Amino acid sequence: MKALLLGILLAAGGLGTAMAADAVAPMAPVTYLTEHEGWSFAISPYLWVAGLDGNIAQFGSPVVEVNESFTDILKNFDVGFMSIAEARNGNFSFFNDLQYGKVSSDATTPLGILAGTINAKSTTFAGLLGGGYTIAKSDAGFLDVAIGARLWSVDTELSFYGGLLDGRTVSDGDTWVDGLAGIRGRYDFTPRLYMTGWGLVGAGEADLDWDVAAGLGYRINDRFSSVLGYRALGVDYSNGDGFVFDVIQHGPILGVVARF
Repeated sequence: MKALLLGILLAAGGLGTAMAADAVAPMAPVTYLTEHEGWSFAISPYLWVAGLDGNIAQFGSPVVEVNESFTDILKNFDVGFMSIAEARNGNFSFFNDLQYGKVSSDATTPLGILAGTINAKSTTFAGLLGGGYTIAKSDAGFLDVAIGARLWSVDTELSFYGGLLDGRTVSDGDTWVDGLAGIRGRYDFTPRLYMTGWGLVGAGEADLDWDVAAGLGYRINDRFSSVLGYRALGVDYSNGDGFVFDVIQHGPILGVVARF
């Protein structure tokens, strides 16, 4: 099994943290909510057309540099899901950002002694849960400070067919949690056109975890909005067993926000 295949598959799986076919996020945890008393809610499945760059290592292999476009990743994509949800009441808000992706690929070995074909499956989940408090507000928008935690889970499974390892399956991966803090906000240019975005940075079990995005939204009616923008998310994690996941996912995002 070539180290490059491991890198590409884990990268694409890391896309799970980035992709639902790799998705486009409606200015994720920031959504356009009509002001009124009591609780307001918003939910948004999204598409993030993200590529991936960085360094990855698994199964004791050397660190592999990965530079994959969204098109490259999509070739191996199996299934994915991404969504944002938010609840807001006055100056307080709570939000989450869920990302899941699964990719797989087959590779043949040059001699076929240990195995004729190797199938690699990689799954990645990233879930952010946080809360915010409004520190500045006007008729045109708001600015929140936010804190939260992101759970990462990355797993890759190799199955061997033919050769001495025929029927064997091995897996490698890890799960970790990072704390994040930053700002979220929205500014209305007109009653329909607005700008929204966020910036979060932190660490924990990872050395660094960060997430920034900005986009333009269009309020279709009182219930639905559409958002187009750009997002970049990075994490630098490694453990003492040779697992390395130091990647940046970035690309355009697109989403529809439903409010109720």
